[in-house]
Amino acid sequence: MAFPPVVLLRLLHRLPLLLVLCLCAATTPVISSLTKSVQAKPGCPDKCGNITVPYPFGFGNQNCYREGFRLSCDQTSKPPKLILLPTVDPETGRNYDFGSNGYLEVTDISLEGQLHVHSFMQYLCYQNSSASRDSPELARNSSASCYYRPFMSRNSSTVCYKPGLAPFRGQARIKQDWTNTPYTYSDSSNVFTSVGCSAHAYIDVSSNVSSQYQHQQYTSFQYGCSNNCSSSSANNAGKGYCQAPIPKGAKNLVWHLDFVDNSSMSLNPCIYSFISVAKWYTSVSHLSGRDDFYARNDKMIPVVFDWSIENEACENVTMRNATTYACGNNSSCYTSLNGWGYLCKCLEGYQGNPYLQDGCQDINECLNSTMNECSSPGICVNTPGSYYCSCPSGTEGDGRRGCIPIHLAPPPSQAKLRVFQIPLGVSVGILFVLFVCSLLYWRIKNRRKNICKEKYFQQNGGLLLRQQLSSYDVSVDIAKIFTEEELKRATNNYDENRILGRGGYGTVYKGIFPNNKIVAIKKSKIVDESQVEQFINEVVILSQINHRNVVKFLGCCLESEVPMLVYEFITNGTLFHHIHDEGQRSSLSWDNRLRIAAETASALAYMHSAASPPIFHRDIKSANILLDDNYTAKVSDFGASRLVPLDQTQFTTLVQGTMGYLDPEYFHTSRLTEKSDVYSFGIVLAELLTGRKALEFDRPEKEKSLALHFISSMKEENILDILEDRVLYEANEDQLHEVAKLVERCLRVKGEERPTMKEVAMELEGLRRSNKHLCDEPHEEVECLLGDPPNSQNFNTTEYDSLGNQVVISLDCGR
Repeated sequence: MAFPPVVLLRLLHRLPLLLVLCLCAATTPVISSLTKSVQAKPGCPDKCGNITVPYPFGFGNQNCYREGFRLSCDQTSKPPKLILLPTVDPETGRNYDFGSNGYLEVTDISLEGQLHVHSFMQYLCYQNSSASRDSPELARNSSASCYYRPFMSRNSSTVCYKPGLAPFRGQARIKQDWTNTPYTYSDSSNVFTSVGCSAHAYIDVSSNVSSQYQHQQYTSFQYGCSNNCSSSSANNAGKGYCQAPIPKGAKNLVWHLDFVDNSSMSLNPCIYSFISVAKWYTSVSHLSGRDDFYARNDKMIPVVFDWSIENEACENVTMRNATTYACGNNSSCYTSLNGWGYLCKCLEGYQGNPYLQDGCQDINECLNSTMNECSSPGICVNTPGSYYCSCPSGTEGDGRRGCIPIHLAPPPSQAKLRVFQIPLGVSVGILFVLFVCSLLYWRIKNRRKNICKEKYFQQNGGLLLRQQLSSYDVSVDIAKIFTEEELKRATNNYDENRILGRGGYGTVYKGIFPNNKIVAIKKSKIVDESQVEQFINEVVILSQINHRNVVKFLGCCLESEVPMLVYEFITNGTLFHHIHDEGQRSSLSWDNRLRIAAETASALAYMHSAASPPIFHRDIKSANILLDDNYTAKVSDFGASRLVPLDQTQFTTLVQGTMGYLDPEYFHTSRLTEKSDVYSFGIVLAELLTGRKALEFDRPEKEKSLALHFISSMKEENILDILEDRVLYEANEDQLHEVAKLVERCLRVKGEERPTMKEVAMELEGLRRSNKHLCDEPHEEVECLLGDPPNSQNFNTTEYDSLGNQVVISLDCGR
């Protein structure tokens, strides 16, 4: 077929355009092929249903996966399911609990170290409303088991579950062990949730947990929470829930679920607990409290596992044995955030699977103009892991900024002049902009400063402070309001060398004012509204107290980003430091110990009886009792304290305090009374007598708790065996027995059987006066319990320029 000459000329004219279109069509499959990198080893399946399975994960042939990363693909399901198989309990030889189906379904795998699964829930249902919850003969899963649970059981007794009498069904205990696997529950993505009124759920995290659980007391950490509905009305059925964080790097877990009491069983017969992603369970309005919640959600709860290679940092593995190194070519390793191993990633300029030998492939940035910065007519040239831009023939310049034809390039003289003109113009422009900005800055500086101060004043609870002070009829001018600039200068702009200590609610700095007055400045850590209330609560309480044995409150600052309190500076550290620190033991004489105890009791009695309204400290411990140069006691840290309404002697609040000093009655009932402070003071008094800490986990089991050890020694009439040597030497035996009896009364479990703080103060003051009388008598008439005083040649003390490291352990549920 012959074409006319005109048609042939038009075809030849458009030939370059046709060639360009053909080239683009040819390169399109190449570009798309780069976006789909190889994920599995050659000859191994890379998908199970719709789920991509990248190496080191795999299923089928053992060459398709790295050791510890074996999965299973259930082809019988429609669509097929990717399965995470359970681990085996080495003690029983059986699989650990993975719920009713015995496995976890994998829904997504990320090479950044996360595995998404559908997990199970734990449940417990009450079936017999006529059975008593307090009966010791209960059953679980129609099988007998007996275990000791000091955190849950009433009076720390053993609870036995026997078949045939079971008013319960479900799983009261589930055990999982991921120790020899690459998996841990992600602490950043998951939370532990307990659902149902009167439910108490917690997780034991331990590296060595017995499977028998009979008369076995846990020494591990426990994470969990309890649900207590406000009333037993029908409106509360199934509406209680709480959440707790997941511990980082937890591998060995035992789940526990139980009813706290039987008050809500008729309305809320089922309780549940589960681990899920943080935002999965955000509402309980759909919960009925019956079996349908379990049936609708079991095996469907989204959970995220962190995974990593081996249990060492990547640098240790590469140096020790290169054959076990998991990262392929053109990749690097980095230590996993959960602390159990390492992960791999492709180097910059590469993409793909870093765990395959050649899984990281070079990215050809030149195939897509959006992936490079070359400007037309610059030419992109790809290199391994990068690229560069060059100018085509006949042009010159920077391929990124632009290329110009050689004949259009300026003469060398003009080019040199242009080199100076551009930066000169830029400099003049910058100077002009700075001049204008400085004028505007000085105009608006004062206005912005005032706005910020007002904002911080409201943010830090200034309005709430005014309301609280007015409601308690306290003058606003009772303490000085410091400016932020004053406190900055006093602390040398919060110099690290000025830090005296860090606590649960902030950092304490040593401040020096221009008149050389030394103070302690507490800079709070405010992150939410509840902590703002804690700060305002401390200001209000300190404003109510005027006692020589309470640390003096000088003022506060509310116009800074975080609020600050200013106290008198106490130079001689904490009582805890003088009793327990190495080099300071036995530095306090018996007379000083008795006086410190009497002064502390006097301050607490004042707070309970003389202050209006009364004040419960709620965190009495030796670390919160400061000492000056004369060893005069000063009670401090009122962040957890509470003002008591005048018409009440007790009230219910969230449990807060320090383990070892916490009143057991307050811990179990959440009812705070003045007797709660009496119990904590009894622990401090026992520390003064024995020189031992409230909790010492390195001691034998019966001696770990100072309270229990002291009471048992009193019952066995060998209390003198646990007292500190210097106390035995300096004190009269009858006097020691009187103080020990006072400690025993303060540590009684029932608050009603304890003395009041006023009675304690009077009794200690009487013992102190009798001690002075004994000191005035001839030496031979004083009965000594030891021959020679221990370390009698050196009882000096050294100044300790700190308020002490005060740590507050908050036990608030749901906080």
